[in-house]
Amino acid sequence: MHGRSRLVLAACVAGGLALGVALPASAAITTPSAAALDLARQPLAPNDGWAAAGAGTTGGSAADDAHVFVVRTRAELATAIAGNTPKIVFIAGKIDANTDDAGNHLDCTAYNDPAYTLEAYLAAYDPAVWGMVTPTGPLEEARVRSTRIQGAKVRLTVGSNTTIVGLKGAKLVGGNLILDRVSNVIIRNVSFEDAYDCFPAWTPTDGATGNWNSLYDNVTLTGATNVWFDHNTLTDGANQDVDEPVYFGRPFQVHDGLFDVIRASDYVTASYNNLFEHDKSMLIGSTNTVGADVGHLRVTLHHNRFANLGQRVPRVRFGQVDVYDNYYYATDEDTFSYSWGVGVQSAIYAENNFFLRSADTPLDAFVFDWGGLAMTEKGTLVRVGTGPVRPVNLLAEYNATHDPDIGSDAGWTPVLRTRVDDTAAVPGIVTTQAGVGKLKL
Repeated sequence: MHGRSRLVLAACVAGGLALGVALPASAAITTPSAAALDLARQPLAPNDGWAAAGAGTTGGSAADDAHVFVVRTRAELATAIAGNTPKIVFIAGKIDANTDDAGNHLDCTAYNDPAYTLEAYLAAYDPAVWGMVTPTGPLEEARVRSTRIQGAKVRLTVGSNTTIVGLKGAKLVGGNLILDRVSNVIIRNVSFEDAYDCFPAWTPTDGATGNWNSLYDNVTLTGATNVWFDHNTLTDGANQDVDEPVYFGRPFQVHDGLFDVIRASDYVTASYNNLFEHDKSMLIGSTNTVGADVGHLRVTLHHNRFANLGQRVPRVRFGQVDVYDNYYYATDEDTFSYSWGVGVQSAIYAENNFFLRSADTPLDAFVFDWGGLAMTEKGTLVRVGTGPVRPVNLLAEYNATHDPDIGSDAGWTPVLRTRVDDTAAVPGIVTTQAGVGKLKL
């Protein structure tokens, strides 16, 4: 991953003025199609999950013509999505977040603090030399400074009242969209790929043998409210974790989450997305500490495809999370850990989800106890390969082999739903409708 080359973006279509600041002239070419504009002005439907609660979610549907943009570079994207004025931002072509403002690709060495090299870091903090204690001192401080340099490029902050739509072939590579204490945001038809951290932190106290931990998600909601995330695709792409080197006996983990909802974020709907080939996929609630998260983190996940994801699909703390009509494709037993993480004061309501699994993945592995007390599950179907489809209760399977039991009543019943499909129909519906390229643009 270090020093690898990447393609710069391809040319595309159009834009204008962003929030009163002129975008580069290269952004002003043509206008999106009428179908794309109609789609971008579409609000979330009433009752479509938790994002329909409160004031509902309309994104930038009220944007005037001066705040409709098409962007094709990292710099144009960063400018267009900033601020709280209602706006519609179309992403055209491939945008590489690891670029300078002239569009030149930056590899990991471009972010190195002068006092940092990976080789020196590995030599200094090798447990055989340093021991199993948290790294401190000049090299760790240089790693942190390097991280901040990369973060200034790849973290792209989205303002309130924003709709982001990917045009045909739109892809954000290496970027981390940040929704920080904003509201009313819609993101649709964007392919997110490989949000990698050049400078993972060695954490010897994480688990029995330590772990490498990275920073960047593809999309992070922190204190965000009323967010609709729809028909997107998220993956590590060609940069798979299994291909990374092993240092200190642990994989050099360069990826964090795909779509994380943390720090009292609330009223979120994620629908018809395609998430695949990743490890730590979807974290809802980032700490076990009782505080601001209580009464928040209300999220709906429906009609998503979750394919060969290692864990956190989702892992939940505190929130009332409605998980229904999703297609779980778990055929890689070598990378699979669990799907539903039942965390502190969480209340998962799982209904009509379909699991295609490997015969080598036991039924009691799909639920994991992270300190939670209860979840509700109904209508689950499972299948191995092309074998028979059969009903199962994955929570009951977990409880049959683990103590203490996780309770079977999450204490609430979802009401914000527009349709609930029969579980047997879920694989066909999700396969044909989830992910990018399925909306009419």
